[in-house]
Amino acid sequence: MELSKHYEPKEAEKKWQAYWEKQGIYRFDPKSKKEPFSCDTPPPTVSGKMHIGHAMAYSQADYVMRFQRMLGKNIFYPFGFDDNGLATERFVEKKCNIRARDIPRPEFIKICLNETKEAEKELKKDWSSLGISPDWSINYRTIDEWCRKTSQRSFLDLYRKGREYRKEAPTIWCPKCQTAIAQVELEDKEETSFFNHILFGLENSDKKLEIATTRPELLPSCVAVFVNPDDKRYKGLIGKNAVVPLFDYKVPIKRDKRADPEKGTGIVMCCTFGDLVDIEWWSAYNLPLKISITIDGVMNGLAGKYKGLKINDARKEIIEDLKSNNFMVKQEQITHTLNVHERCGTEVEFLVTKQWFLKYLDIKDKLLEAGNKLNWYPKHMKVRYDNWVNGLQWDWCLSRQRFYGVPIPVWYCEKCDEVILAKEENLPVDPTTDKPPVNKCPKCGCDKLIPEKDVFDTWATSSLSPMIATKWKEDDKFFNKMIPMSLRSNGHDIITFWLFNTVVKMLLHEDKLPWKDVMINGHALDPKGKKMSKSKGNIVEPKVVLEKHGSDAMRFWAASAKLGSDIPYQEKELVSGKKMMTKMWNASKFAIMNLKGYNPKKTKLEIIDKWIFSKLNKLIKACTDSFLEYDFSRTKSETERFFWQQFCDNYLEIVKDRLYNSADYSKEAVDSAHYTLYNTTLAILKLMAPILPHITEEIYHLYFAEIEGLKSIHVSDWPKYQKGLADEKAELAGDNAVSIISAVRKFKSEKNLSLNKPIKTLIIKCDEKTKKDLNSVLKDIKKTVKAEEIVFGDKAEIECQEDIKLGIEM
Repeated sequence: MELSKHYEPKEAEKKWQAYWEKQGIYRFDPKSKKEPFSCDTPPPTVSGKMHIGHAMAYSQADYVMRFQRMLGKNIFYPFGFDDNGLATERFVEKKCNIRARDIPRPEFIKICLNETKEAEKELKKDWSSLGISPDWSINYRTIDEWCRKTSQRSFLDLYRKGREYRKEAPTIWCPKCQTAIAQVELEDKEETSFFNHILFGLENSDKKLEIATTRPELLPSCVAVFVNPDDKRYKGLIGKNAVVPLFDYKVPIKRDKRADPEKGTGIVMCCTFGDLVDIEWWSAYNLPLKISITIDGVMNGLAGKYKGLKINDARKEIIEDLKSNNFMVKQEQITHTLNVHERCGTEVEFLVTKQWFLKYLDIKDKLLEAGNKLNWYPKHMKVRYDNWVNGLQWDWCLSRQRFYGVPIPVWYCEKCDEVILAKEENLPVDPTTDKPPVNKCPKCGCDKLIPEKDVFDTWATSSLSPMIATKWKEDDKFFNKMIPMSLRSNGHDIITFWLFNTVVKMLLHEDKLPWKDVMINGHALDPKGKKMSKSKGNIVEPKVVLEKHGSDAMRFWAASAKLGSDIPYQEKELVSGKKMMTKMWNASKFAIMNLKGYNPKKTKLEIIDKWIFSKLNKLIKACTDSFLEYDFSRTKSETERFFWQQFCDNYLEIVKDRLYNSADYSKEAVDSAHYTLYNTTLAILKLMAPILPHITEEIYHLYFAEIEGLKSIHVSDWPKYQKGLADEKAELAGDNAVSIISAVRKFKSEKNLSLNKPIKTLIIKCDEKTKKDLNSVLKDIKKTVKAEEIVFGDKAEIECQEDIKLGIEM
């Protein structure tokens, strides 16, 4: 290749991305005898677009995979797209200006499949532009036939194991999306509200009970009143009946420790349902069920005159009526935390609906034990997993009342409600369009079988990603070889979603861990360290960044984040990345031009060459150890520091004279320079290859690829630590030489002299031991500082370091 004056990242990055795919550089070889290393990465949603956080997270996982590939591992790195569920449904409705409920379900599903397929083509381009290295031939869509089959197979397996059940029960419900949701899909939202202090009546008494509530619209659903048994104020009320204002019916007054004497007035109304405690009381005390809110978030007939009003409108009218009837004592403004649906931000309700659940509350100890067996990077992220498991209060609600998703593969007997499972050999099935596997109910003989219309929670499928990728139940030999996978990489925000649910599924199906290691990345923040959001207008678009700076510069920024830490997007870090690439290009060009015709072979080394090799060897060990602990940021910072300070600023300047004026040196000294220049340049390229894959590939193909006989730097060997190259004596001599050279440079700069300005005499004042060490590098010092002679003496006042002073005569 011709040595261009400048490196053009835009052209080079597109060229090498196309080359890698065409040459199959990142293909997994199922027949290889090499040790496999596998990664399970989150399938991005088709409904969204790539944001800067994605770019950071996927780049960080890719550093690790590229490093492991260079260690000689057989890399299994599949890539999926999540095109299943509510988010996709909303995306298609908005894009096509349609509503799922207004058209036949099969037609809507067909539109979704077409739209997501088109969206995935663009998304693949976006993700490829990051320079990540998955095997694009091993890909999946969470709605494709194989994923639907695996998801439905999972359901059948867990049903037979007694882990899944269907029942009418209190369910977390989103009125806007009109579907049941799981506990993991809740978000906390701070909101200003009012404690409404309301007067309840007391049966057969003129006495009034003051009860504070934020949800007066639930008065028609009130089924009991609770007080704390230790609250002396209300001991005389226990066992009596309270009268609900406006609705004028009686409810029992009961005692329970969960009634907080410090909250409100200490008397709590229990409604079906306002929160989780209401559900616990309803279940524990066998209270009646009074549901006054419909699935679409309006008041029903139980609410009397408020029937048909939306929840917030009903709240306003009930408050006005409480005031006008003298039932309102006061309103106290508060800030409290609401549970909202993470998809749409709507406050959730608790309704009684018939749903499918996965039972796992009984295996919390086993789930905690699984968390202990995983290797967490960083370690403190395990706390989030533990807290989530310990805080679980609900079994996993698997069913969703949506149009688009993986169908639940069952039918029901119209007469006795018997569950009829699909046959495994028929999977995937859609009960709304496919015939049931039997003609009549095996239990009662009824021939009317009703299809299940609900679909699975999207996480019920996404949680199977390791099983989807490793051909679970399809190729047992391959599955057992690959599970547990080597690594799961995901953000700290989905530890409780994707990571936890995957652990659940793998444990319940196979009693195994899904992976050995877990690598948790942080979030990308705006330049001021604030969370990015559309409403704040502080979103950083990766496409804009890539267009302006290129992929390698962005990857350089992403590598500056310590694993697990949130990192602000800093333009200056990308500029630093571009400077690094420019310097790498120029330094490598210098090396290649001076290595023309060189055939690498071992030779006796000069002391200054031993010095740089010893430093490089320590760097290789530090980088290798760091990468094995997923500490890519240390690899980046240490290599960057070595490259600028040791290699460019010092070694290249010192070695120039041996390269330019080779006739003044022995053949061994020149061979030593060539050998060292070749190996240090190549090692630096390889150390930076996982982080800056494009420029390192470009430079590698200028010269090194032909010598190593390889198609890519990314399938070359990672530099190896060699104990024999550690040379403390050479390091001391080299460090002293560098210290003297730096002091002379500083002197010339302060005097506004050119660095090439000759020095008549350089005087070095030091002890005998240092003098002896320096003798081996005197020629290097002399040529680098342009000194006509170097002498040892006492006429030296310039501070160099503690044991060395200099005198300079021009």
